[in-house]
Amino acid sequence: MTTYVLVHGAWHGPWAWDRVVPLLHAAGARTLTPDLSAPGDHGLHDHAEVVAAAVDTVRDDDELVLVGHSYAGLVVRQAADARPGRVGHVVLVDGWAGGDGASLFGLASAPFVQALRSLAETLGDGWRIPAPPPAAYGITDGDDAAWLAERLVPQPLRTFTEATRLSGAVARIPGTAVYCTPQTYPFDRFGTEVGYRTVALDGPHDVMLSHPEPLARLLLEAGRVPQ
Repeated sequence: MTTYVLVHGAWHGPWAWDRVVPLLHAAGARTLTPDLSAPGDHGLHDHAEVVAAAVDTVRDDDELVLVGHSYAGLVVRQAADARPGRVGHVVLVDGWAGGDGASLFGLASAPFVQALRSLAETLGDGWRIPAPPPAAYGITDGDDAAWLAERLVPQPLRTFTEATRLSGAVARIPGTAVYCTPQTYPFDRFGTEVGYRTVALDGPHDVMLSHPEPLARLLLEAGRVPQ
């Protein structure tokens, strides 16, 4: 059996996968959704440890697919690097990714970095970044936008400034980079540069909310890719 460890991105929580999880279960897969949204000044390394701990709970005889959305692309790659013998495939969904020493702010444009630092300084006590509105994730439908807005939480600034620590083991794990179109950031290039096959998916950044069925199909396909 295949277990999918589904890791949400910044400002989100495990609920981000609520529409995808039933579809994977219907196909016979298991799922885990680690929570990176706990209050406090946590960093990327803290989050990678949370994900690695979730990986440790998966049955040894299960195939394990580690999935990271957006910011969590960096997180899951560090977690996979720490558990290379357990993770069979890594999937990035519009995910930030890079080699050892990469950080989200290191990969992002200067105006993006400046805007988020300013928000942290003016509205987040210097260490938290308030959540952008749902439209920033491409969610504009009235009901979905309201549902999302009431769940988004501030994101610790340190998660975007900490650099990943990779031994190189993650480079030996096959990967797929799903990038949403039209693109907001060069997620296809991030995937290509870390050696992953890239797959386009029509939909906004929060595609797991707007297009759960086609995303679930791609995740199931990734789980069947020969290792």
